Amino acid sequence: MIRKEMIAMLLAGGQGSRLGVLTAEIAKPAVAFGGKYRIIDFALSNCINSGVDTVGVLTQYQPLRLNTHIGIGIPWDLDKNIGGVSVLPPYEKSNESEWYSGTANAIYQNLGYIEYYNPEYVLILGGDHIYKMDYEVMLKFHKANKADITIATIQVPMEEANRFGVVITDETKRITEFEEKPEKPRSNLASMGIYIFSWPVLREALIAMKDQKNCDFGKHIIPYCHNKEKRIFAYEYNGYWKDVGTLGSYWESNMELIDLIPEFNLYEEFWKIYTKTEYIPSQYIGSNAVVEKAIIGEASEIYGKVYNSVIGSGVTIGEGAVVRDSIIMNGTVIGERTVVNKSILAENVQIGNDCELGVGEDIPNKEKPNIYSFGLVTVGEYSKIPGGVKLGKNTVVSGETTPSDYVDGILKSGETINKAGERI
Repeated sequence: MIRKEMIAMLLAGGQGSRLGVLTAEIAKPAVAFGGKYRIIDFALSNCINSGVDTVGVLTQYQPLRLNTHIGIGIPWDLDKNIGGVSVLPPYEKSNESEWYSGTANAIYQNLGYIEYYNPEYVLILGGDHIYKMDYEVMLKFHKANKADITIATIQVPMEEANRFGVVITDETKRITEFEEKPEKPRSNLASMGIYIFSWPVLREALIAMKDQKNCDFGKHIIPYCHNKEKRIFAYEYNGYWKDVGTLGSYWESNMELIDLIPEFNLYEEFWKIYTKTEYIPSQYIGSNAVVEKAIIGEASEIYGKVYNSVIGSGVTIGEGAVVRDSIIMNGTVIGERTVVNKSILAENVQIGNDCELGVGEDIPNKEKPNIYSFGLVTVGEYSKIPGGVKLGKNTVVSGETTPSDYVDGILKSGETINKAGERI
């Protein structure tokens, strides 16, 4: 019988709606990050660096590019005969068919996968955070405390604690109280959505709660186990951890990579971040180009000026163009003499000559102020912007636009153009 000490279940089916047009056609864990990576690379790299060689990736929303990126797991050394990486989408059962409806429900629907490996411990992860963590150290903590469940936690500002599940612990780090997104938090020790369960405890809880609608770990499984007086402990993590769930935090965490001494270092030898690498040429910097404080991806051609920006692979920045404080994803083309300020341009965008992005007042977006409100210009993948137009702040463009879409040649701050017919 196969028996693994610990396997990982990586939840990667989320829609990531707070990233707006960036996730209209792509799952959030597959969104590009840091020039050459995708968000899911961090959790997968943490697994292999921690000695966890069996990973089930649970997909659902727009899974095609995520599945293609993961493949058989070669970049992460997860192409194993026994174990390795397995993509686990919802599937039709003999008597019913249903989508995953909550984080715990997704795991419940894959009990057979876990039982096949018969592990002692199950590591539950999200696929949408930027961090480096040694799960082996967390497992040692779990064993030392004879815990049934260990929850990875991090200190957050008190004013942000209501966005998280928060815990209260005693002097031994045992959790005495757990509250999911409380209105008035009494603690700022927040759950990171990373759990180690002793397998029998997890199995019993999932079966007991199987009929719970939208069954979720934070809302249902952890409270259920707490009420059963299981031994639940908080493992405090003190490193860099970023939930890139909003355009603001996504932009900010990319910008932090290009600090002179970055808080989060992508290039440490002892804890590498692995990704699927395309076999493409190196980048080209033109004789008149200027590049200051930037990440430039492979096969990119820079003829203009780039300041404080993250540039993906295969990007072209034309002669006389200026890019500042921006994220430019793979395959995007920026025309000559175009100025791009504080923008996020998704993959394969085309911007014409003599455009100006990020002008005017900082007015919240009229349609989705809760998403497009960080002073950013956001352009969805495969969008086209004609030459000679201006885009204000907190604007969003999706699809192939023409000069007639821009009144007097400008998209004013807070306005939206959607020609793609997709979710904005």
